[in-house]
Amino acid sequence: MRVGRPYWIWGVLAVLAGQFCVCSAVDAHDHEVPRRVFLLVPAASRYIVVDFGALPQGTSQLVRALNNGGEVVGGASTSGASHRAFVLSSTRLERIEGLPGADYSAAHGINDLSEVVGSSNGPTSVEAFRWTRKGGHQRLAPLPGDNSSQAFGINSHGQVVGYSSGPGGAQGVLWTRNGAVQGLGTLPGSTYSRALAINEPGNVVGTSGMSPATRAFLWTPSAGMKDLGMLPGDLESEAVHINDAGDVVGWSSGPDGSRAVLWSARGTIEDLGTLPGGKYAYARAINARGEVVGFSGTAHAMRAFLWTRSGGMQDLNRLIPAASGFVLTEAVAINDQGLIVAIGNDDDQ
Repeated sequence: MRVGRPYWIWGVLAVLAGQFCVCSAVDAHDHEVPRRVFLLVPAASRYIVVDFGALPQGTSQLVRALNNGGEVVGGASTSGASHRAFVLSSTRLERIEGLPGADYSAAHGINDLSEVVGSSNGPTSVEAFRWTRKGGHQRLAPLPGDNSSQAFGINSHGQVVGYSSGPGGAQGVLWTRNGAVQGLGTLPGSTYSRALAINEPGNVVGTSGMSPATRAFLWTPSAGMKDLGMLPGDLESEAVHINDAGDVVGWSSGPDGSRAVLWSARGTIEDLGTLPGGKYAYARAINARGEVVGFSGTAHAMRAFLWTRSGGMQDLNRLIPAASGFVLTEAVAINDQGLIVAIGNDDDQ
C-alpha cells in the first residue's frame, strides 16, 4: 500500500453522500443518535480523521471490514431503495446487488484481491455470495440438506468462511475458490458453530456452543476444531478475528462482565482489560503488528479503543485532534498499515 493512498477518501466523500441516505432519522425517533463512520489514518503518534458522514439509524454494524488496499465494505440503506452491500474503493463507491431476485444484501468481508463476501435474501432464505468486479456474483451453496448460508470472511486464496443452516441447526463451513463447501463440525457437546474469520494460512476462528453459552474455537486444516477456552471464572467466549501469525482476538464473558481477549499463537489467553471506568470490552480485529481494536464502556457510554503491546488499551478519542466535534464509540477494523475504521456520533448528542 502506498503511503499517500489513504487520502483518496477525500475525493469520494461526495459520492458517498450522494448515494447513501445520510439524512438523520432523529425526526422519527428523537431518542436515537445519528451514527457516523470514520477512517483513522496513522500520522506519527496520532491519527488524521476522515469523516464519511451521518448514516441511517439502526446501522451501528454498517461497516464490516477493511483490506490492506484501504477498501471498506459493509451495507447501507440507499435513497429510495432497500439495504445494499457496498465496497468503497480508491476511485468509487460501488453498490453490490444481491443474488438474482434479492432485495437485500450486505457485505461482511473483503480480501486483498478486492473479492467481497456477504449474504442476500433469496426466495425462501438467506444465501451467501462471493462477488468480484470481473465475475460478479457467485452463490455459495449450503451443506447438503441445509437451506441457508452466510459468509463472513475471505482470504487471498479465495477460501471463504461462514455457516450453513437448516433443519438440523447451524454449522461453520469453509468454501473453496470453486465453491465446494466443507463442514467444520462443532466442539464436543455443542449443537452449532459459526465460522467468522480466516487468515492466509487457512486457519479459521469462530464460535461453537449450545444456547445460551458459546465457546471460541480455532480450526486448522491439520488439527480440526480446537476449544480456545476463556478467562478463569468465565462462562463463554467468542473468537472474531485472526491475523496471519495465528493470533486471535474476541471476548470472554462471565459474572464480572465481558473482556476483550487475545489468544496468542503460542497458546496463551490474555485479558486486554477495559478503558478506565469501563465495565466491559470487546475486541473486533487484529493486524499483522498485533494491534487490536474494539470498544469498551458502561451501560451508558461506549468508546473505541486501540490496544498495543507497548501502550496497552487506549481510548482512540485521545489519539485524534482535540475538539474534533465527535466521539468514536466503536473501532470496527484495522489493516496491516494501521488504518482503522471506526463508528461514532456527534459529541453534543
